[in-house]
Amino acid sequence: MASDNFYDVTQYPLGNPQEDIGSVINSIIADIKSRQAVPDQNEGGKPGAVIYIPPGDYRLATQVVIDLSYLKIVGSGHGFTSSSIRFNTPANELAQWREVWPGGSRIRVDMSPDAADGEAAGAAFYVKRTGNPRISSVEFADFCIDGLHFMDDGSGQNDAENTYRNGKTGIYVGSANDSFRITGMGLIYLEHGVTVHDADALAIDNNFIAECGNCIELKGMGQASRIANNFVGAGYRGHSVYAENYGGILVSSNNVFPRGASSVYFSGVVRSSITGNRFHSFYPGMLVFAANCCENLVSSNHFLRDREPWAPMQKYDNGLDDLFGLLHIDGNNNSVIANHISETIDTQYIKPPAAKPVIINVVSGSGNYIANNHIVATTEMSQINDAPNSACFSTQVGALLSTDNLKALEVTAVLVQRGSVRNTVLDSGRAEQVEMDRTVNAFRGTPVPGQSSAEFH
Repeated sequence: MASDNFYDVTQYPLGNPQEDIGSVINSIIADIKSRQAVPDQNEGGKPGAVIYIPPGDYRLATQVVIDLSYLKIVGSGHGFTSSSIRFNTPANELAQWREVWPGGSRIRVDMSPDAADGEAAGAAFYVKRTGNPRISSVEFADFCIDGLHFMDDGSGQNDAENTYRNGKTGIYVGSANDSFRITGMGLIYLEHGVTVHDADALAIDNNFIAECGNCIELKGMGQASRIANNFVGAGYRGHSVYAENYGGILVSSNNVFPRGASSVYFSGVVRSSITGNRFHSFYPGMLVFAANCCENLVSSNHFLRDREPWAPMQKYDNGLDDLFGLLHIDGNNNSVIANHISETIDTQYIKPPAAKPVIINVVSGSGNYIANNHIVATTEMSQINDAPNSACFSTQVGALLSTDNLKALEVTAVLVQRGSVRNTVLDSGRAEQVEMDRTVNAFRGTPVPGQSSAEFH
Protein backbone atom coordinates (compact mmCIF):
# COMPACT_ATOMS: atom_id res chain seq x y z
CA MET A 1 0.00 0.00 0.00
CA ALA A 2 1.46 3.34 -1.08
CA SER A 3 1.97 6.02 1.56
CA ASP A 4 1.67 9.77 1.10
CA ASN A 5 4.66 10.04 3.44
CA PHE A 6 7.10 8.08 1.29
CA TYR A 7 9.01 9.97 -1.37
CA ASP A 8 11.41 8.70 -4.04
CA VAL A 9 13.66 11.55 -5.23
CA THR A 10 13.66 10.13 -8.77
CA GLN A 11 9.86 10.13 -8.92
CA TYR A 12 9.14 13.54 -7.42
CA PRO A 13 7.64 15.85 -10.04
CA LEU A 14 9.67 18.96 -9.19
CA GLY A 15 13.33 19.27 -10.13
CA ASN A 16 15.96 16.87 -11.42
CA PRO A 17 17.86 14.97 -8.70
CA GLN A 18 20.76 14.19 -11.03
CA GLU A 19 21.28 17.93 -11.55
CA ASP A 20 20.55 19.10 -7.98
CA ILE A 21 19.20 16.65 -5.43
CA GLY A 22 19.38 19.37 -2.77
CA SER A 23 16.67 21.39 -4.50
CA VAL A 24 14.50 18.28 -4.89
CA ILE A 25 14.77 17.29 -1.21
CA ASN A 26 14.01 20.85 -0.12
CA SER A 27 10.86 20.76 -2.26
CA ILE A 28 9.85 17.47 -0.66
CA ILE A 29 10.37 18.89 2.83
CA ALA A 30 8.19 21.88 1.92
CA ASP A 31 5.48 19.46 0.77
CA ILE A 32 5.67 17.47 4.02
CA LYS A 33 5.34 20.66 6.08
CA SER A 34 2.35 21.86 4.05
CA ARG A 35 0.52 18.54 4.44
CA GLN A 36 1.46 18.06 8.11
CA ALA A 37 0.66 21.53 9.42
CA VAL A 38 -1.42 20.64 12.49
CA PRO A 39 0.63 19.54 15.53
CA ASP A 40 -2.24 17.76 17.33
CA GLN A 41 -4.92 16.07 15.26
CA ASN A 42 -6.58 12.88 16.51
CA GLU A 43 -3.64 12.34 18.86
CA GLY A 44 -1.23 12.63 15.95
CA GLY A 45 -0.82 14.85 12.97
CA LYS A 46 2.89 15.02 12.21
CA PRO A 47 4.24 11.54 11.53
CA GLY A 48 7.10 12.80 9.38
CA ALA A 49 8.21 11.02 6.22
CA VAL A 50 10.81 8.89 4.44
CA ILE A 51 12.80 10.27 1.52
CA TYR A 52 14.37 7.48 -0.53
CA ILE A 53 17.49 7.87 -2.67
CA PRO A 54 17.91 4.95 -5.11
CA PRO A 55 21.40 3.86 -6.17
CA GLY A 56 22.91 6.42 -8.52
CA ASP A 57 24.97 9.60 -8.70
CA TYR A 58 23.23 12.79 -7.59
CA ARG A 59 24.76 16.26 -7.75
CA LEU A 60 24.04 18.50 -4.76
CA ALA A 61 24.38 22.19 -5.59
CA THR A 62 21.82 23.47 -3.06
CA GLN A 63 22.14 22.87 0.68
CA VAL A 64 19.38 20.69 2.16
CA VAL A 65 17.78 22.48 5.12
CA ILE A 66 15.91 20.28 7.61
CA ASP A 67 13.67 21.86 10.24
CA LEU A 68 11.09 19.15 10.96
CA SER A 69 11.14 16.07 13.16
CA TYR A 70 10.58 12.43 12.22
CA LEU A 71 12.30 12.65 8.87
CA LYS A 72 14.33 9.74 7.53
CA ILE A 73 16.54 10.11 4.47
CA VAL A 74 17.63 6.67 3.32
CA GLY A 75 19.45 5.14 0.39
CA SER A 76 20.53 1.69 -0.75
CA GLY A 77 24.26 1.56 -0.18
CA HIS A 78 27.02 3.60 1.47
CA GLY A 79 29.22 3.19 -1.61
CA PHE A 80 32.54 3.91 0.09
CA THR A 81 35.80 3.40 -1.75
CA SER A 82 39.14 5.07 -1.12
CA SER A 83 39.52 8.35 -2.95
CA SER A 84 42.86 8.91 -1.24
CA ILE A 85 44.40 5.89 -2.96
CA ARG A 86 42.78 6.91 -6.23
CA PHE A 87 44.14 10.48 -6.15
CA ASN A 88 47.65 9.24 -5.29
CA THR A 89 47.74 6.68 -8.10
CA PRO A 90 49.52 7.56 -11.37
CA ALA A 91 47.21 8.17 -14.31
CA ASN A 92 48.62 5.26 -16.33
CA GLU A 93 47.68 2.83 -13.55
CA LEU A 94 44.34 4.51 -12.91
CA ALA A 95 43.32 3.89 -16.51
CA GLN A 96 43.16 0.17 -15.71
CA TRP A 97 40.94 0.48 -12.63
CA ARG A 98 37.46 -1.06 -12.71
CA GLU A 99 35.93 1.87 -10.79
CA VAL A 100 37.39 5.17 -9.63
CA TRP A 101 34.55 6.90 -7.73
CA PRO A 102 32.41 5.95 -4.73
CA GLY A 103 29.08 4.33 -5.59
CA GLY A 104 25.81 3.23 -4.02
CA SER A 105 23.28 5.98 -3.39
CA ARG A 106 25.87 8.70 -3.84
CA ILE A 107 25.47 12.44 -3.32
CA ARG A 108 28.21 14.53 -4.94
CA VAL A 109 28.62 17.71 -2.92
CA ASP A 110 29.26 20.31 -5.60
CA MET A 111 29.13 23.52 -3.59
CA SER A 112 31.82 26.19 -3.16
CA PRO A 113 31.32 27.52 0.37
CA ASP A 114 32.89 30.77 1.47
CA ALA A 115 34.96 30.23 4.61
CA ALA A 116 33.75 33.58 5.93
CA ASP A 117 30.20 32.22 6.09
CA GLY A 118 31.13 29.60 8.70
CA GLU A 119 31.18 25.82 8.80
CA ALA A 120 27.40 25.42 8.43
CA ALA A 121 27.45 27.14 5.04
CA GLY A 122 29.41 24.24 3.56
CA ALA A 123 27.08 21.51 4.85
CA ALA A 124 25.29 19.25 2.40
CA PHE A 125 22.61 18.66 5.06
CA TYR A 126 21.95 21.47 7.54
CA VAL A 127 19.62 20.65 10.43
CA LYS A 128 18.42 23.46 12.67
CA ARG A 129 15.19 24.53 14.34
CA THR A 130 14.33 27.04 17.04
CA GLY A 131 11.47 26.85 19.53
CA ASN A 132 10.10 23.94 21.52
CA PRO A 133 10.35 21.05 21.58
CA ARG A 134 13.80 20.22 20.27
CA ILE A 135 13.88 18.77 16.79
CA SER A 136 13.72 14.98 17.19
CA SER A 137 14.20 11.67 15.43
CA VAL A 138 15.87 12.78 12.23
CA GLU A 139 17.65 9.84 10.60
CA PHE A 140 20.27 9.48 7.88
CA ALA A 141 20.84 5.94 6.64
CA ASP A 142 22.58 3.95 3.93
CA PHE A 143 23.80 6.51 1.42
CA CYS A 144 27.06 8.20 0.47
CA ILE A 145 28.04 11.85 0.85
CA ASP A 146 31.14 12.54 -1.26
CA GLY A 147 33.02 15.85 -1.06
CA LEU A 148 34.73 14.97 -4.38
CA HIS A 149 38.03 16.86 -4.00
CA PHE A 150 40.19 18.64 -1.48
CA MET A 151 41.74 21.96 -2.42
CA ASP A 152 45.10 23.70 -2.26
CA ASP A 153 45.81 25.12 1.20
CA GLY A 154 48.48 27.64 0.26
CA SER A 155 51.24 25.66 1.97
CA GLY A 156 53.31 25.36 -1.21
CA GLN A 157 53.19 21.56 -1.16
CA ASN A 158 51.32 21.45 -4.49
CA ASP A 159 49.39 18.48 -3.13
CA ALA A 160 45.76 19.62 -3.09
CA GLU A 161 44.12 16.20 -2.78
CA ASN A 162 45.99 15.48 0.46
CA THR A 163 45.17 18.70 2.33
CA TYR A 164 41.89 17.48 3.88
CA ARG A 165 40.46 20.97 3.32
CA ASN A 166 37.55 22.02 1.12
CA GLY A 167 35.09 23.73 3.49
CA LYS A 168 32.52 20.98 3.01
CA THR A 169 30.56 19.16 5.73
CA GLY A 170 28.38 16.11 5.24
CA ILE A 171 25.82 16.54 8.04
CA TYR A 172 25.70 19.61 10.28
CA VAL A 173 23.22 19.81 13.16
CA GLY A 174 23.18 23.33 14.53
CA SER A 175 20.52 23.28 17.28
CA ALA A 176 19.49 21.17 20.27
CA ASN A 177 18.23 17.77 19.18
CA ASP A 178 16.96 14.48 20.54
CA SER A 179 17.22 10.86 19.37
CA PHE A 180 18.94 11.44 16.03
CA ARG A 181 20.29 8.39 14.18
CA ILE A 182 23.13 8.23 11.66
CA THR A 183 23.59 4.64 10.47
CA GLY A 184 25.10 2.80 7.55
CA MET A 185 26.43 5.97 5.93
CA GLY A 186 29.53 6.46 3.80
CA LEU A 187 31.16 9.90 4.16
CA ILE A 188 34.32 10.71 2.26
CA TYR A 189 36.51 13.64 1.23
CA LEU A 190 34.74 16.19 3.40
CA GLU A 191 36.56 18.62 5.66
CA HIS A 192 33.99 17.70 8.32
CA GLY A 193 32.03 14.47 8.15
CA VAL A 194 29.39 14.78 10.89
CA THR A 195 29.12 17.79 13.23
CA VAL A 196 26.36 17.77 15.84
CA HIS A 197 25.65 20.47 18.43
CA ASP A 198 23.76 19.93 21.69
CA ALA A 199 22.78 16.29 21.20
CA ASP A 200 20.70 14.13 23.51
CA ALA A 201 20.54 10.38 22.86
CA LEU A 202 22.37 10.60 19.54
CA ALA A 203 23.40 7.32 17.89
CA ILE A 204 26.18 7.21 15.28
CA ASP A 205 26.43 3.53 14.45
CA ASN A 206 27.86 1.26 11.77
CA ASN A 207 29.09 3.98 9.42
CA PHE A 208 32.15 4.33 7.18
CA ILE A 209 33.43 7.87 7.81
CA ALA A 210 36.98 8.17 6.54
CA GLU A 211 39.36 10.26 4.46
CA CYS A 212 37.68 13.33 5.96
CA GLY A 213 39.50 16.20 7.64
CA ASN A 214 37.46 15.51 10.79
CA CYS A 215 35.06 12.60 11.07
CA ILE A 216 32.70 12.84 14.08
CA GLU A 217 32.44 16.06 16.11
CA LEU A 218 30.08 16.58 19.04
CA LYS A 219 30.04 20.25 19.97
CA GLY A 220 28.27 22.64 22.30
CA MET A 221 27.11 20.30 25.05
CA GLY A 222 25.14 17.08 25.29
CA GLN A 223 24.54 13.76 26.94
CA ALA A 224 23.73 10.06 26.65
CA SER A 225 25.04 9.54 23.12
CA ARG A 226 26.64 6.55 21.40
CA ILE A 227 29.39 6.21 18.81
CA ALA A 228 29.73 2.52 18.03
CA ASN A 229 30.74 -0.02 15.40
CA ASN A 230 32.07 2.58 12.97
CA PHE A 231 35.03 2.55 10.62
CA VAL A 232 36.55 6.00 11.13
CA GLY A 233 39.67 7.77 9.94
CA ALA A 234 40.46 11.49 9.88
CA GLY A 235 43.31 13.42 8.32
CA TYR A 236 46.50 14.58 10.02
CA ARG A 237 44.96 17.96 10.89
CA GLY A 238 41.76 16.70 12.49
CA HIS A 239 40.11 14.30 14.88
CA SER A 240 38.48 10.98 14.17
CA VAL A 241 36.19 11.37 17.21
CA TYR A 242 35.89 14.72 18.99
CA ALA A 243 33.56 15.77 21.82
CA GLU A 244 33.33 18.81 24.07
CA ASN A 245 31.27 19.40 27.23
CA TYR A 246 29.38 16.12 26.98
CA GLY A 247 28.45 13.59 29.62
CA GLY A 248 27.53 9.96 29.26
CA ILE A 249 29.06 9.21 25.85
CA LEU A 250 29.68 5.60 24.85
CA VAL A 251 32.53 5.13 22.37
CA SER A 252 32.61 1.41 21.71
CA SER A 253 33.72 -1.21 19.17
CA ASN A 254 35.01 1.27 16.61
CA ASN A 255 37.90 0.57 14.27
CA VAL A 256 39.75 3.89 14.05
CA PHE A 257 42.23 4.14 11.21
CA PRO A 258 45.61 5.92 11.44
CA ARG A 259 46.48 9.38 10.12
CA GLY A 260 44.07 11.39 12.28
CA ALA A 261 45.72 13.97 14.52
CA SER A 262 43.93 12.05 17.29
CA SER A 263 41.79 8.95 17.46
CA VAL A 264 39.67 10.39 20.28
CA TYR A 265 39.85 13.94 21.59
CA PHE A 266 37.68 14.81 24.61
CA SER A 267 37.48 18.37 25.96
CA GLY A 268 35.60 18.86 29.21
CA VAL A 269 33.88 15.46 28.82
CA VAL A 270 32.76 13.67 31.97
CA ARG A 271 31.40 10.28 33.04
CA SER A 272 31.81 8.68 29.64
CA SER A 273 33.21 5.35 28.45
CA ILE A 274 35.74 4.42 25.76
CA THR A 275 35.74 0.63 25.61
CA GLY A 276 36.53 -2.21 23.25
CA ASN A 277 37.90 -0.11 20.39
CA ARG A 278 40.83 -0.68 18.08
CA PHE A 279 42.87 2.50 17.68
CA HIS A 280 45.72 2.81 15.18
CA SER A 281 47.75 5.98 14.77
CA PHE A 282 50.88 7.23 13.07
CA TYR A 283 51.41 10.00 15.63
CA PRO A 284 51.45 10.69 19.39
CA GLY A 285 48.25 12.07 20.93
CA MET A 286 46.07 9.09 20.05
CA LEU A 287 43.75 9.70 23.01
CA VAL A 288 43.58 13.20 24.49
CA PHE A 289 41.63 14.30 27.56
CA ALA A 290 41.76 18.10 27.71
CA ALA A 291 40.12 20.84 29.77
CA ASN A 292 39.60 18.77 32.92
CA CYS A 293 37.90 15.60 31.75
CA CYS A 294 36.62 13.73 34.80
CA GLU A 295 35.37 10.29 35.81
CA ASN A 296 35.78 8.68 32.41
CA LEU A 297 36.52 5.00 31.79
CA VAL A 298 39.08 3.88 29.19
CA SER A 299 39.20 0.10 29.16
CA SER A 300 39.83 -2.96 27.00
CA ASN A 301 41.02 -0.99 23.99
CA HIS A 302 43.87 -1.87 21.64
CA PHE A 303 46.17 1.06 20.84
CA LEU A 304 48.85 0.80 18.14
CA ARG A 305 51.23 3.59 17.20
CA ASP A 306 53.68 3.08 14.34
CA ARG A 307 55.05 5.13 11.45
CA GLU A 308 53.23 5.95 8.24
CA PRO A 309 54.48 3.36 5.71
CA TRP A 310 52.79 4.80 2.59
CA ALA A 311 55.16 7.10 0.68
CA PRO A 312 52.68 9.82 -0.43
CA MET A 313 51.73 10.64 3.17
CA GLN A 314 55.06 10.29 4.99
CA LYS A 315 55.81 14.01 4.81
CA TYR A 316 52.77 14.87 6.95
CA ASP A 317 52.21 14.57 10.70
CA ASN A 318 50.14 16.16 13.48
CA GLY A 319 52.96 18.34 14.85
CA LEU A 320 53.31 16.54 18.21
CA ASP A 321 56.51 15.01 19.52
CA ASP A 322 56.93 11.75 21.38
CA LEU A 323 57.02 13.40 24.81
CA PHE A 324 53.35 14.35 24.44
CA GLY A 325 52.22 10.79 25.16
CA LEU A 326 50.09 8.35 23.22
CA LEU A 327 47.47 8.89 25.93
CA HIS A 328 47.45 12.46 27.24
CA ILE A 329 45.34 12.95 30.36
CA ASP A 330 44.22 16.25 31.87
CA GLY A 331 41.54 15.71 34.50
CA ASN A 332 40.47 13.97 37.67
CA ASN A 333 39.27 10.52 38.70
CA ASN A 334 39.58 8.90 35.28
CA SER A 335 40.16 5.15 35.00
CA VAL A 336 42.56 3.74 32.40
CA ILE A 337 42.32 0.01 32.91
CA ALA A 338 43.28 -3.16 31.06
CA ASN A 339 44.27 -1.68 27.72
CA HIS A 340 46.84 -3.12 25.34
CA ILE A 341 49.15 -0.37 24.08
CA SER A 342 51.77 -1.04 21.40
CA GLU A 343 54.35 1.36 20.04
CA THR A 344 56.64 0.19 17.25
CA ILE A 345 58.87 2.78 15.65
CA ASP A 346 62.36 3.09 14.21
CA THR A 347 64.40 5.22 16.63
CA GLN A 348 65.47 7.58 13.82
CA TYR A 349 61.89 8.87 13.67
CA ILE A 350 61.53 9.66 17.37
CA LYS A 351 61.08 13.36 18.15
CA PRO A 352 62.98 14.98 19.77
CA PRO A 353 65.98 12.83 18.80
CA ALA A 354 67.08 10.28 21.41
CA ALA A 355 64.06 11.01 23.63
CA LYS A 356 62.24 8.29 25.50
CA PRO A 357 58.69 8.21 24.10
CA VAL A 358 55.96 8.67 26.69
CA ILE A 359 53.06 6.23 26.53
CA ILE A 360 50.62 7.54 29.20
CA ASN A 361 51.12 11.16 30.22
CA VAL A 362 49.07 12.49 33.14
CA VAL A 363 49.67 16.19 32.71
CA SER A 364 47.28 17.41 35.39
CA GLY A 365 44.76 16.09 37.84
CA SER A 366 44.21 13.87 40.84
CA GLY A 367 42.51 10.60 41.63
CA ASN A 368 43.27 9.02 38.26
CA TYR A 369 43.49 5.22 38.35
CA ILE A 370 45.84 3.60 35.82
CA ALA A 371 46.01 -0.15 36.21
CA ASN A 372 46.81 -3.39 34.43
CA ASN A 373 47.73 -1.88 31.09
CA HIS A 374 50.01 -4.02 28.93
CA ILE A 375 52.51 -1.76 27.21
CA VAL A 376 54.64 -3.23 24.42
CA ALA A 377 57.31 -0.89 23.06
CA THR A 378 59.57 -2.09 20.26
CA THR A 379 61.79 -0.80 17.48
CA GLU A 380 63.00 -2.19 14.19
CA MET A 381 64.98 -0.88 11.26
CA SER A 382 62.66 0.64 8.67
CA GLN A 383 62.80 -1.01 5.27
CA ILE A 384 63.18 0.95 2.05
CA ASN A 385 59.73 1.05 0.46
CA ASP A 386 59.74 0.99 -3.34
CA ALA A 387 56.11 -0.08 -3.72
CA PRO A 388 54.00 1.98 -6.15
CA ASN A 389 51.67 4.61 -4.73
CA SER A 390 48.67 2.49 -5.70
CA ALA A 391 49.87 -0.26 -3.32
CA CYS A 392 48.54 1.47 -0.19
CA PHE A 393 46.69 -1.62 1.06
CA SER A 394 49.58 -4.06 0.71
CA THR A 395 52.05 -1.53 2.10
CA GLN A 396 50.00 -0.83 5.20
CA VAL A 397 49.06 -4.44 5.86
CA GLY A 398 52.65 -5.55 5.36
CA ALA A 399 53.81 -3.02 7.95
CA LEU A 400 51.03 -4.02 10.32
CA LEU A 401 51.88 -7.72 10.17
CA SER A 402 55.63 -7.24 10.51
CA THR A 403 56.72 -8.50 13.94
CA ASP A 404 60.08 -10.08 13.04
CA ASN A 405 63.36 -8.62 14.25
CA LEU A 406 61.71 -6.41 16.86
CA LYS A 407 63.82 -5.16 19.75
CA ALA A 408 62.71 -3.56 23.00
CA LEU A 409 62.36 0.21 22.89
CA GLU A 410 63.10 2.22 26.01
CA VAL A 411 60.03 4.27 26.92
CA THR A 412 58.41 6.07 29.82
CA ALA A 413 55.37 3.88 30.33
CA VAL A 414 53.60 6.32 32.66
CA LEU A 415 54.53 9.91 33.41
CA VAL A 416 52.63 11.71 36.16
CA GLN A 417 53.57 15.36 35.96
CA ARG A 418 54.55 17.35 39.04
CA GLY A 419 51.58 18.88 40.78
CA SER A 420 49.39 15.87 40.02
CA VAL A 421 48.56 14.11 43.28
CA ARG A 422 46.62 11.14 44.68
CA ASN A 423 46.87 9.24 41.41
CA THR A 424 47.28 5.46 41.43
CA VAL A 425 49.45 3.55 38.95
CA LEU A 426 49.38 -0.25 39.20
CA ASP A 427 50.96 -2.90 36.96
CA SER A 428 51.36 -0.58 33.96
CA GLY A 429 55.13 -0.46 33.77
CA ARG A 430 58.24 -1.52 35.61
CA ALA A 431 59.57 0.68 38.37
CA GLU A 432 62.18 2.29 36.12
CA GLN A 433 59.56 2.97 33.40
CA VAL A 434 57.24 5.05 35.59
CA GLU A 435 58.06 8.65 36.51
CA MET A 436 56.03 10.17 39.33
CA ASP A 437 56.31 11.65 42.78
CA ARG A 438 55.70 8.55 44.85
CA THR A 439 55.28 10.53 48.03
CA VAL A 440 51.95 11.95 46.82
CA ASN A 441 50.87 9.23 44.36
CA ALA A 442 50.49 5.47 44.77
CA PHE A 443 52.53 3.03 42.68
CA ARG A 444 53.03 -0.68 42.14
CA GLY A 445 55.21 -1.79 39.27
CA THR A 446 54.62 -4.61 36.83
CA PRO A 447 56.26 -7.76 38.23
CA VAL A 448 59.54 -8.76 36.64
CA PRO A 449 60.85 -12.36 36.78
CA GLY A 450 63.61 -12.71 39.33
CA GLN A 451 62.73 -9.57 41.31
CA SER A 452 61.34 -9.55 44.79
CA SER A 453 58.04 -7.82 45.46
CA ALA A 454 59.85 -5.08 47.35
CA GLU A 455 61.55 -4.03 44.09
CA PHE A 456 58.24 -3.36 42.35
CA HIS A 457 57.58 -0.17 44.30
